[in-house]
Amino acid sequence: MGPGHVRKKPEDGLASACARGASEGSGRICAMKPLLSSLLALAALAAAQDKQTFTGIITDSVCAKADHSSMRMGPTDAECTDACVSAHGATYVLYDGKDVYELSNQRMPEKFAGQKVTVTGTLDAKTKTIQVAAISAAK
Repeated sequence: MGPGHVRKKPEDGLASACARGASEGSGRICAMKPLLSSLLALAALAAAQDKQTFTGIITDSVCAKADHSSMRMGPTDAECTDACVSAHGATYVLYDGKDVYELSNQRMPEKFAGQKVTVTGTLDAKTKTIQVAAISAAK
């Protein structure tokens, strides 16, 4: 080794290089480090969201509180719900007796129209939308 040559220590990695203001090329890596850490933290939070179960009636967004008497789109709640979805551009929703939740999947609830069900999924509280994982008839 010649004069002025500094021998790197094994523990002298990227963190200390960033702290020293490393060479031009590694500056980009140092600048991205906080971004990468933030993305990893967000991914961990998203993965940590547990699925919940919600029980209620599959109805439509026009008759969101499962009161189909004013619409009279069919003799049963199921027929009215299906008619509102197909003829009036409504979407399937879950009404639990208090709150109405949008459902991310619009195919799964179709066969449960007008029925009491259990929906398994993750709730986005801001939009009141359930990311549906499964729907089954309630017991």
